[in-house]
Amino acid sequence: MPSGSGLADARVLVTASSQGIGYAAAEAFLQEGARVVVNSSNEERLARAVERLRAHGPVHGVAADLAAHAGIDRLVDEALGHLGGLDTLVYVTGSPRPGTFLEQGYEDWARAASLLVVSPAYLARRVAQTMLAQPTGGRMVFLTSFAIREPVGNLALSSVCRVAVAGLVRTLARELGPRGIRVNGILPGYIRTSRIDEVFEDAARRRGVAPESVAREIEAEIPMRRIGTPAELARVIVFLGSERSSYVNGAMVPVDGGILRSIG
Repeated sequence: MPSGSGLADARVLVTASSQGIGYAAAEAFLQEGARVVVNSSNEERLARAVERLRAHGPVHGVAADLAAHAGIDRLVDEALGHLGGLDTLVYVTGSPRPGTFLEQGYEDWARAASLLVVSPAYLARRVAQTMLAQPTGGRMVFLTSFAIREPVGNLALSSVCRVAVAGLVRTLARELGPRGIRVNGILPGYIRTSRIDEVFEDAARRRGVAPESVAREIEAEIPMRRIGTPAELARVIVFLGSERSSYVNGAMVPVDGGILRSIG
Protein backbone atom coordinates (compact mmCIF):
# COMPACT_ATOMS: atom_id res chain seq x y z
CA MET A 1 0.00 0.00 0.00
CA PRO A 2 1.22 3.56 -0.72
CA SER A 3 2.60 5.13 2.45
CA GLY A 4 2.52 8.91 2.05
CA SER A 5 5.58 9.13 -0.19
CA GLY A 6 3.80 11.25 -2.78
CA LEU A 7 4.56 8.59 -5.38
CA ALA A 8 0.97 7.62 -6.16
CA ASP A 9 0.69 7.75 -9.96
CA ALA A 10 4.27 9.08 -10.22
CA ARG A 11 6.08 8.36 -13.48
CA VAL A 12 9.30 6.44 -12.81
CA LEU A 13 12.02 5.08 -15.09
CA VAL A 14 14.41 2.49 -13.65
CA THR A 15 17.27 1.33 -15.85
CA ALA A 16 18.89 -2.12 -15.84
CA SER A 17 15.90 -3.40 -13.90
CA SER A 18 15.21 -6.93 -15.08
CA GLN A 19 17.00 -8.36 -12.03
CA GLY A 20 18.99 -7.48 -8.94
CA ILE A 21 19.03 -3.94 -7.57
CA GLY A 22 17.12 -2.39 -10.48
CA TYR A 23 14.34 -4.96 -10.19
CA ALA A 24 14.05 -4.41 -6.43
CA ALA A 25 13.83 -0.64 -6.99
CA ALA A 26 11.10 -1.02 -9.62
CA GLU A 27 9.14 -3.30 -7.31
CA ALA A 28 9.45 -0.83 -4.42
CA PHE A 29 8.19 2.10 -6.54
CA LEU A 30 5.25 0.05 -7.78
CA GLN A 31 4.36 -0.81 -4.19
CA GLU A 32 4.24 2.94 -3.49
CA GLY A 33 1.66 3.40 -6.25
CA ALA A 34 3.97 4.64 -9.03
CA ARG A 35 3.80 3.78 -12.71
CA VAL A 36 7.12 2.33 -13.80
CA VAL A 37 9.11 1.68 -16.95
CA VAL A 38 11.79 -1.00 -16.56
CA ASN A 39 14.68 -1.68 -18.88
CA SER A 40 17.18 -4.31 -19.95
CA SER A 41 19.23 -5.13 -23.03
CA ASN A 42 18.08 -8.75 -22.65
CA GLU A 43 14.57 -9.01 -24.07
CA GLU A 44 13.74 -12.42 -22.59
CA ARG A 45 14.84 -11.45 -19.11
CA LEU A 46 12.96 -8.17 -19.41
CA ALA A 47 9.74 -9.93 -20.41
CA ARG A 48 9.98 -12.21 -17.38
CA ALA A 49 10.59 -9.26 -15.08
CA VAL A 50 7.60 -7.33 -16.44
CA GLU A 51 5.37 -10.35 -15.96
CA ARG A 52 6.41 -10.66 -12.30
CA LEU A 53 6.21 -6.94 -11.59
CA ARG A 54 2.69 -6.61 -12.98
CA ALA A 55 1.44 -8.12 -9.73
CA HIS A 56 2.43 -4.86 -8.01
CA GLY A 57 1.13 -2.25 -10.45
CA PRO A 58 1.32 -0.72 -13.94
CA VAL A 59 4.67 -1.49 -15.53
CA HIS A 60 6.11 -1.38 -19.06
CA GLY A 61 9.36 -2.80 -20.38
CA VAL A 62 11.73 -1.17 -22.87
CA ALA A 63 14.56 -3.24 -24.31
CA ALA A 64 17.54 -0.94 -24.88
CA ASP A 65 21.32 -1.01 -24.53
CA LEU A 66 22.50 1.76 -22.19
CA ALA A 67 25.95 1.71 -23.77
CA ALA A 68 24.55 2.80 -27.15
CA HIS A 69 23.48 6.33 -28.14
CA ALA A 70 20.46 5.00 -30.03
CA GLY A 71 19.54 2.74 -27.13
CA ILE A 72 19.36 5.63 -24.67
CA ASP A 73 17.27 7.70 -27.08
CA ARG A 74 14.88 4.80 -27.60
CA LEU A 75 14.61 4.20 -23.86
CA VAL A 76 13.66 7.80 -23.09
CA ASP A 77 11.32 8.15 -26.06
CA GLU A 78 9.44 4.94 -25.29
CA ALA A 79 9.30 5.71 -21.57
CA LEU A 80 7.70 9.07 -22.37
CA GLY A 81 5.29 7.32 -24.69
CA HIS A 82 4.19 4.97 -21.92
CA LEU A 83 4.18 7.47 -19.04
CA GLY A 84 3.58 10.89 -20.61
CA GLY A 85 6.43 12.42 -18.62
CA LEU A 86 9.03 11.54 -15.99
CA ASP A 87 8.99 12.37 -12.29
CA THR A 88 11.85 10.11 -11.19
CA LEU A 89 14.83 8.58 -12.92
CA VAL A 90 16.74 5.78 -11.21
CA TYR A 91 20.02 5.00 -12.94
CA VAL A 92 21.32 1.49 -12.34
CA THR A 93 23.73 -0.18 -14.71
CA GLY A 94 25.62 -3.38 -15.19
CA SER A 95 29.24 -3.62 -14.16
CA PRO A 96 32.42 -4.19 -16.17
CA ARG A 97 34.31 -7.41 -15.58
CA PRO A 98 36.42 -7.78 -12.44
CA GLY A 99 40.17 -7.46 -12.76
CA THR A 100 43.20 -5.49 -11.66
CA PHE A 101 44.39 -2.35 -13.43
CA LEU A 102 47.15 -4.04 -15.44
CA GLU A 103 44.77 -6.73 -16.67
CA GLN A 104 42.60 -4.20 -18.52
CA GLY A 105 43.34 -3.22 -22.10
CA TYR A 106 42.22 -0.25 -24.18
CA GLU A 107 38.94 -1.87 -25.24
CA ASP A 108 38.11 -2.72 -21.63
CA TRP A 109 38.52 0.92 -20.60
CA ALA A 110 36.59 2.16 -23.62
CA ARG A 111 33.64 -0.13 -22.87
CA ALA A 112 33.67 0.78 -19.18
CA ALA A 113 33.81 4.51 -19.94
CA SER A 114 30.94 4.21 -22.40
CA LEU A 115 28.78 2.43 -19.83
CA LEU A 116 29.77 4.28 -16.66
CA VAL A 117 30.67 7.79 -17.87
CA VAL A 118 29.04 8.63 -21.21
CA SER A 119 25.83 6.67 -20.68
CA PRO A 120 24.68 8.26 -17.38
CA ALA A 121 25.64 11.74 -18.60
CA TYR A 122 23.74 11.50 -21.87
CA LEU A 123 20.73 9.84 -20.24
CA ALA A 124 20.66 12.57 -17.59
CA ARG A 125 20.67 15.21 -20.32
CA ARG A 126 17.71 13.63 -22.10
CA VAL A 127 15.78 13.24 -18.85
CA ALA A 128 16.65 16.76 -17.67
CA GLN A 129 15.26 18.20 -20.89
CA THR A 130 12.00 16.37 -20.23
CA MET A 131 11.77 17.38 -16.58
CA LEU A 132 12.56 21.04 -17.30
CA ALA A 133 9.59 21.14 -19.66
CA GLN A 134 7.29 19.97 -16.86
CA PRO A 135 5.85 22.31 -14.23
CA THR A 136 6.60 19.71 -11.52
CA GLY A 137 10.37 19.32 -12.03
CA GLY A 138 11.66 15.92 -10.99
CA ARG A 139 14.19 13.73 -9.20
CA MET A 140 17.18 11.69 -10.32
CA VAL A 141 18.94 8.98 -8.36
CA PHE A 142 22.25 7.55 -9.64
CA LEU A 143 23.77 4.37 -8.25
CA THR A 144 27.54 4.06 -8.24
CA SER A 145 29.67 2.12 -5.68
CA PHE A 146 31.38 2.47 -2.32
CA ALA A 147 34.54 1.55 -4.25
CA ILE A 148 34.82 5.13 -5.57
CA ARG A 149 35.85 6.16 -2.04
CA GLU A 150 37.89 3.09 -1.13
CA PRO A 151 38.91 1.18 -4.27
CA VAL A 152 38.56 -2.59 -4.23
CA GLY A 153 41.60 -4.51 -5.45
CA ASN A 154 40.06 -6.55 -8.26
CA LEU A 155 37.54 -3.93 -9.44
CA ALA A 156 39.78 -1.45 -11.24
CA LEU A 157 37.33 -0.55 -14.01
CA SER A 158 34.49 0.18 -11.59
CA SER A 159 36.70 1.93 -9.04
CA VAL A 160 37.96 4.38 -11.67
CA CYS A 161 35.03 4.92 -14.02
CA ARG A 162 32.24 5.08 -11.45
CA VAL A 163 33.87 8.14 -9.89
CA ALA A 164 32.39 10.07 -12.83
CA VAL A 165 28.88 9.40 -11.53
CA ALA A 166 29.66 11.28 -8.31
CA GLY A 167 30.90 14.22 -10.36
CA LEU A 168 27.75 14.08 -12.45
CA VAL A 169 25.53 14.10 -9.36
CA ARG A 170 27.23 17.15 -7.85
CA THR A 171 27.25 19.00 -11.18
CA LEU A 172 23.59 18.35 -11.90
CA ALA A 173 22.52 19.14 -8.34
CA ARG A 174 23.96 22.65 -8.68
CA GLU A 175 22.76 23.26 -12.22
CA LEU A 176 19.30 21.74 -11.95
CA GLY A 177 18.44 22.33 -8.27
CA PRO A 178 17.41 25.95 -8.85
CA ARG A 179 15.07 24.72 -11.57
CA GLY A 180 13.18 22.18 -9.48
CA ILE A 181 15.15 19.02 -10.17
CA ARG A 182 16.95 17.26 -7.31
CA VAL A 183 19.81 14.89 -8.08
CA ASN A 184 21.37 12.46 -5.60
CA GLY A 185 23.58 9.39 -5.63
CA ILE A 186 23.91 6.16 -3.70
CA LEU A 187 27.09 4.22 -2.89
CA PRO A 188 26.01 0.60 -2.49
CA GLY A 189 28.31 -1.68 -0.56
CA TYR A 190 28.14 -5.45 -0.85
CA ILE A 191 24.57 -6.25 -1.90
CA ARG A 192 23.44 -9.82 -2.52
CA THR A 193 23.25 -9.98 -6.33
CA SER A 194 24.81 -12.05 -9.09
CA ARG A 195 27.46 -9.31 -9.41
CA ILE A 196 28.66 -9.93 -5.87
CA ASP A 197 28.84 -13.65 -6.56
CA GLU A 198 31.04 -12.83 -9.59
CA VAL A 199 33.32 -10.60 -7.51
CA PHE A 200 33.69 -13.23 -4.78
CA GLU A 201 34.41 -15.96 -7.33
CA ASP A 202 37.07 -13.82 -9.01
CA ALA A 203 38.75 -13.03 -5.68
CA ALA A 204 38.59 -16.69 -4.65
CA ARG A 205 40.20 -17.83 -7.92
CA ARG A 206 43.08 -15.41 -7.46
CA ARG A 207 43.76 -16.60 -3.94
CA GLY A 208 43.04 -20.29 -4.42
CA VAL A 209 40.26 -20.41 -1.84
CA ALA A 210 36.52 -21.07 -1.93
CA PRO A 211 34.11 -18.17 -2.69
CA GLU A 212 32.41 -18.89 0.63
CA SER A 213 35.68 -18.12 2.40
CA VAL A 214 35.91 -14.75 0.65
CA ALA A 215 32.29 -13.99 1.56
CA ARG A 216 32.95 -14.75 5.23
CA GLU A 217 35.99 -12.47 5.25
CA ILE A 218 34.00 -9.61 3.70
CA GLU A 219 31.16 -10.08 6.17
CA ALA A 220 33.67 -9.88 9.02
CA GLU A 221 34.78 -6.45 7.69
CA ILE A 222 31.22 -5.10 7.61
CA PRO A 223 30.18 -3.73 11.01
CA MET A 224 26.70 -5.23 10.54
CA ARG A 225 28.39 -8.58 9.79
CA ARG A 226 26.29 -9.43 6.73
CA ILE A 227 25.76 -8.70 3.04
CA GLY A 228 22.89 -6.32 2.29
CA THR A 229 19.79 -7.19 0.26
CA PRO A 230 18.42 -5.46 -2.83
CA ALA A 231 15.21 -4.70 -0.93
CA GLU A 232 17.15 -2.79 1.75
CA LEU A 233 18.89 -0.72 -0.91
CA ALA A 234 15.60 -0.15 -2.75
CA ARG A 235 14.10 1.55 0.30
CA VAL A 236 16.82 4.20 0.17
CA ILE A 237 16.32 4.60 -3.58
CA VAL A 238 12.61 5.24 -3.02
CA PHE A 239 13.41 7.78 -0.30
CA LEU A 240 15.69 9.78 -2.60
CA GLY A 241 13.30 9.32 -5.53
CA SER A 242 10.32 10.75 -3.66
CA GLU A 243 9.36 13.96 -1.87
CA ARG A 244 10.32 12.40 1.45
CA SER A 245 13.80 13.68 0.64
CA SER A 246 12.60 17.14 -0.42
CA TYR A 247 15.67 19.00 0.95
CA VAL A 248 18.30 16.45 -0.07
CA ASN A 249 20.24 17.48 -3.18
CA GLY A 250 23.74 16.55 -4.35
CA ALA A 251 24.17 13.88 -1.65
CA MET A 252 26.14 10.65 -2.08
CA VAL A 253 24.58 8.24 0.39
CA PRO A 254 26.44 5.06 1.41
CA VAL A 255 24.24 1.98 1.82
CA ASP A 256 26.98 -0.38 2.88
CA GLY A 257 26.39 -1.67 6.41
CA GLY A 258 29.16 0.65 7.59
CA ILE A 259 32.08 -0.86 5.66
CA LEU A 260 33.41 2.52 4.52
CA ARG A 261 36.06 3.75 6.92
CA SER A 262 36.61 7.17 5.34
CA ILE A 263 34.97 10.34 6.65
CA GLY A 264 33.07 12.44 4.12
